Amino acid sequence: MFESYTIKDIAKALGLSTSTVSRALNGSYEIGAETKKLVLEYAEKVNYRPNPIALSLKEQKSHSIGVVVCEVANNFFSQAINGIESIAYNRGYHVIITQTHESFDRESANVQHLLSRHVDGLLVSLSAETTDTSQYKYLLEKGFPIVFFDRVAADVNTHKIIANNFKGSFDAAELLINAGFTKIAHLTNSNNLLISRERFDGFKAALDEHNLDFKPGYLKYCNHGGMIQDEVEFAIKELLNMDEPPDAIFIGSDRLTISCMHILKKMGVKIPDDMGIAGFTNSDVAELFDPPLTVVRQPAFQIGQMATEMLIKTIESKWPVEEFTTEQVETELIARSSSQKLH
Repeated sequence: MFESYTIKDIAKALGLSTSTVSRALNGSYEIGAETKKLVLEYAEKVNYRPNPIALSLKEQKSHSIGVVVCEVANNFFSQAINGIESIAYNRGYHVIITQTHESFDRESANVQHLLSRHVDGLLVSLSAETTDTSQYKYLLEKGFPIVFFDRVAADVNTHKIIANNFKGSFDAAELLINAGFTKIAHLTNSNNLLISRERFDGFKAALDEHNLDFKPGYLKYCNHGGMIQDEVEFAIKELLNMDEPPDAIFIGSDRLTISCMHILKKMGVKIPDDMGIAGFTNSDVAELFDPPLTVVRQPAFQIGQMATEMLIKTIESKWPVEEFTTEQVETELIARSSSQKLH
């Protein structure tokens, strides 16, 4: 039978007060060496383990961090989570991961659940449906530590880590233009997300720079970010059925890029002969696609690490943090044959 000993049990057995035992276990200098040795040896003998839940209630610190992302199976987020964990565990924090599946309601429920578990802070990447950020503003006003990463809220004043979405998109669109594509469509996530708007702006700026017209019909939003295959398929069919279909697609998110490749293949569209492709993805197998895929890659692991460093610094700060920074990291364009026009 597994019995867990408490400080009270040890105190009773040794005829000491609970506060003396507690101080001895915590290595307090107020307790004499003899008493300390007695308590520690007895604690060892009965295999005493501090109860982390009781401790967290006492200290109001659980040494855990809550993470809110759209889905763990997404290449970007799985790499970011590895980055988060690599820092957190070394600093003595556990990580509790929740998924929103792009739902605002689920995001709110996840945040409430994490708070009920007494997490010390939150790392948040918003769902595609989220436009109301009042719960985050409320928590921040109360001094609760929150860091946003990747999908950040423009109207919330806290630490943020973002990729240079504008430049990443500009570079990818320019690559397609320089390869000879002139009718470039843009397939992207929900317009609610700031990253969708930044990536569209970069894409549009490249077209402007090269005096190419942007056709509004060439812009397609997938509000579930590629989690619903039919939504992506519908958007692609609409593009292909236009009077003047595009000759290339620049895709604005990780999951969408992978879905899009599969769907075009399924429809018998030859890449890059019929359609050039470039997209945001952190997939490790992008070069194994047929043809190998041109991608904008975000430093996901580093973003996760930086966000966690910022959060732990905020949690452990002796004073309320009033000054917030937004850190921007550069993306990397990897050109492969999916974006090379065959003459």
